[in-house]
Amino acid sequence: MSLAAVAPGLTAGTWNIDPSHSEVTFTIRHLMSKVRGTFTEFSGTVVIADQLSASSANVEIKMASVDTRNADRDNHIRSAEILDIAAHPTMTFRSTGLRVEGGDHYLDGELTIKGVTRPVTLEVEYNGVGEDPWGGFRAGFSAKTAINRKDWGVEFNVPLQGEKVLLSDKVDIQLEVQAVRS
Repeated sequence: MSLAAVAPGLTAGTWNIDPSHSEVTFTIRHLMSKVRGTFTEFSGTVVIADQLSASSANVEIKMASVDTRNADRDNHIRSAEILDIAAHPTMTFRSTGLRVEGGDHYLDGELTIKGVTRPVTLEVEYNGVGEDPWGGFRAGFSAKTAINRKDWGVEFNVPLQGEKVLLSDKVDIQLEVQAVRS
């Protein structure tokens, strides 16, 4: 499918993710509610091709930048018991394909956490493109997926009364990306 048909205004080329105008967030069930967090340090590129299916994305996230608004919890998440950032300081995503199905966009790729690489699919929404006040061109994208943290060796949990546990295995991941054409 052609780029113009799917993403009006978006041009082929390399677009650098602007971390000051982008977010990498996650949500996990904790007891009876959900805890939200973010990774504040990341970088990456989106390469848009004339044939949309040939486009790609690469992202690196610094695991030490996890922020759930609770210092003790963040330190525990960074520890060897959960993410083990001393041994695995980054999480990476490398796309392997982009496809359109029924008007929806899916970015297939490989997510590496704690040295384990597994396939994931992000559902992507194109939010448009425009000139910024400094003469650059920016494109906006939203993306989401859900993973089972145990698939990446993140096993920590605490059994509670009955068959309940402290943490869900499911982690929802949300991305808000603003990228600048280089």
